[in-house]
Amino acid sequence: MDATTSPGTPTPAADGVVVWSPDYLNYRWSADHPMNPTRLDLTMSLATGLGLIEGAEVVAPEPATDADLLRIHTPGLIAAVKEAGSAGPPAQRLTDARADSDVAPHGLGSEDNPIFPRMHEASAILAGGTLAAAREIASGRARRAVSIGGGMHHAMADWASGFCVYNDAAIAISWLLDNGFDRIAYIDVDAHHGDGVQHAFLGDPRVLTVSVHQHPATLWPNTGWSSEVGSGAGEGTSVNVPVLPGTVDSVWLRAFHAIVPAAVAAFKPQIVISQCGADSHREDPLADLSLTVDGQRAAYRAMRDLADRYADGRWIAVGGGGYGLVRVVPRSWTHLIATVLGRDLDPGVAVPESWRQAVAAKAPAVDLPTTMTDNGDTDYLPWDGPGGTPETGVNAVDRALIRVDAAIIATRRASFPLLGLDPEDPRD
Repeated sequence: MDATTSPGTPTPAADGVVVWSPDYLNYRWSADHPMNPTRLDLTMSLATGLGLIEGAEVVAPEPATDADLLRIHTPGLIAAVKEAGSAGPPAQRLTDARADSDVAPHGLGSEDNPIFPRMHEASAILAGGTLAAAREIASGRARRAVSIGGGMHHAMADWASGFCVYNDAAIAISWLLDNGFDRIAYIDVDAHHGDGVQHAFLGDPRVLTVSVHQHPATLWPNTGWSSEVGSGAGEGTSVNVPVLPGTVDSVWLRAFHAIVPAAVAAFKPQIVISQCGADSHREDPLADLSLTVDGQRAAYRAMRDLADRYADGRWIAVGGGGYGLVRVVPRSWTHLIATVLGRDLDPGVAVPESWRQAVAAKAPAVDLPTTMTDNGDTDYLPWDGPGGTPETGVNAVDRALIRVDAAIIATRRASFPLLGLDPEDPRD
């Protein structure tokens, strides 16, 4: 199939669909775990309060089957997840699991990934949601789809990792490769490197993985260096853009636009899949970037534009990280839903008073936002080649540009020649 041919019907019935199930809220590690499904509930209630869901098609997913999960994961992991979530009190299971080992088997029972009841069922519905999004697009029923419950990008074939049990994006990519697609671009803008998806397709030339993330020297999982470019037949199809802690909207967007559009254009994908973790926000407690919801909204719009330009509009957006449960994630992912549905929100629109009152009753100590903006500065200076920034930083802006330009050129020099691009030419 070439880059302009759709595997489904030529005229989709819906511009964008929302994939959602209340069962997503069952993915709850523990009462005090930072990945709390409250963020999903608040996002959907905010999007509903703003009228985004009215008239939109909402698709209820089925859980991923074992056959679906086996596309990426080992039988051993699946069996362990099922067993862990079904037998005995969690504390006793953890004690038993560690009796003969200092490491939790398959990553289950660790501090990041504590065992919880019905873990398999809760994880399978998230994977099923991203699969449902893929099927909507492959069938031609929609051009775009969003599932905020997805984005579990750290899960490995045999290992739960970083709050992630089953790697929904990798599973959906594998399914798409068997259902009419052979050039898939995956773009990850979570603060943490998209290591699980990169690893799943490291040697597969049919899948381009691009990750813009906090520098691996400063944040777990400590991978995603510019020098990681793929292997074997897939050399050149892993692109990594590490940015330093404190990176603000305008600097982050400079890095994104200096790398991602050119890489996607060279790859010529038939579909774009975006992991849209909101932990790049300046208030996130687990990462150190300094984006606002305005910068995140700009990233979502940029990825939609790339899908429109290079993939006939086919775009799947999933959630991911994001631990500002009340002030950040609901606004950021409401903008994501709006972007997918083509119902873009003015950043200055007011947060509905009904939403604020409902949240205040549950979280009275939180200073709730009044609008859908942080008044972030999303204007950025386009990268203009090596040596285009000041030779010496005289202020914080200059220093930030010098630092991000070092990352830009490192990534371009590592990846661009393998994609047939000139790393020194800002037009590429």
